[in-house]
Amino acid sequence: MSRFAPRSLAGQMALLLGIALLVAQLANFALILSDRQRLSLAQTEGPAITRFASTAADVAQAAPEFRTSVLEDASHRGARFAVAADSGIADARRKSAIEARLVDSLTAAGITVREVRAAIDGPASAAFAPPRRQRPDTQSLYLSARQADGSWLNARLTTPKRDALLPWRLAAATLLLYLLVLGATTWLARRLARPLADLTRAAEAFGGRGEPVEVTPRGPDDLRAALSAFNAMNRRLVGLLDEKDHMLGAIGHDLRTPLASLRIHVESMEPEDERAAVIARIEEMTAMLEDILVLARTGRTREALRRVDVAALAEALVEDQRALGRPVEFVASPPAVAAVQPALVKRALGNLFDNAVKYGGSATVAVRVTGDTVAVSVTDHGPGIPAADRARVLQPFHRLEGSRNRDTGGSGLGLAIAQSVAESHGGRLTLGDAHPTGLVATLELAVG
Repeated sequence: MSRFAPRSLAGQMALLLGIALLVAQLANFALILSDRQRLSLAQTEGPAITRFASTAADVAQAAPEFRTSVLEDASHRGARFAVAADSGIADARRKSAIEARLVDSLTAAGITVREVRAAIDGPASAAFAPPRRQRPDTQSLYLSARQADGSWLNARLTTPKRDALLPWRLAAATLLLYLLVLGATTWLARRLARPLADLTRAAEAFGGRGEPVEVTPRGPDDLRAALSAFNAMNRRLVGLLDEKDHMLGAIGHDLRTPLASLRIHVESMEPEDERAAVIARIEEMTAMLEDILVLARTGRTREALRRVDVAALAEALVEDQRALGRPVEFVASPPAVAAVQPALVKRALGNLFDNAVKYGGSATVAVRVTGDTVAVSVTDHGPGIPAADRARVLQPFHRLEGSRNRDTGGSGLGLAIAQSVAESHGGRLTLGDAHPTGLVATLELAVG
């Protein structure tokens, strides 16, 4: 059942309140209908039953010679009384609820009868002809009581008709109330859910670049306070990221300067083989420093987003690689325009090309567009990466090759930088198997 339940806060609140309100309204409808029906019975048949019991008491107390006069005096204002050998009410027409009330009324009047019968409308009692004219809002109530001597005291009394539309009117009123209350609660649930949806969109849109996304506080006071706190936290977070960027810039400058100075000093170092080794180590440190700074600043770079053809950009990078004599091939691909930061995307693709050539001997590059995503796949046919290690190699400084030599193991930042670039563009980096052997690294970027 939970599969079919709404997943949003507003939907779940509306469903829960709707079910609870429906149960309450149905119970209320049943109670009101029962009470109104009892009231209607008391207002329609009640006075006629009381009148019959009163007349029956008068007849029982009157002398035999005066009973006819008593019946004639009682037969007025829509009532007819008579004594007959039979009630004239067939079993199929009897109304047990009215008969039960008639017995109670007669007993309260101190009259003991052997049997009672009651009917509404239908064929006339044997003691009376049907009324000649009857108002459409009235009905004929036939009551009979078998007296001690075996004769039947019969009566036809005109009473107001029961309200046949009462259940429908109550049902309509109940439905209207249900819809009004449900509509109000649904509106309230949506009013509470809208600020939360704004909060979700702001959190998802936050990329660490530029000004933080502000959420307009609205709704109840406690929800407004939560949104204001989120805005304040967002501003503090952006401030911390800006401070981190300044610190990284200072560190990069402070480290590059002594490394450049050291490079100058060792240029005259002897012997030559030792000088080359020291220079190589300085270049390695410089390259690692650059990788660390790029990884730390990914997502915070001030480079503007531009709509470029990613396929053309990848093809240009491949041509640069081929000009350097590296075995990188480009598979003809259709245009794939997306809003990207070109410098970061070039850095990520360059890292993937380097890994493919270094570990697989060559690289094949292809670009495709799937829905709202541009995917650049780089395929090699080297030893590949075991599936169990693929999540770990995306972490900074993790290398399958355990040495510290950049020519064999690298710095362990190439794939981490590529993944960070993909995530900053609303995409991801995935690693898969190539056939028959090798690795496919796919850089996915949102079209934007």
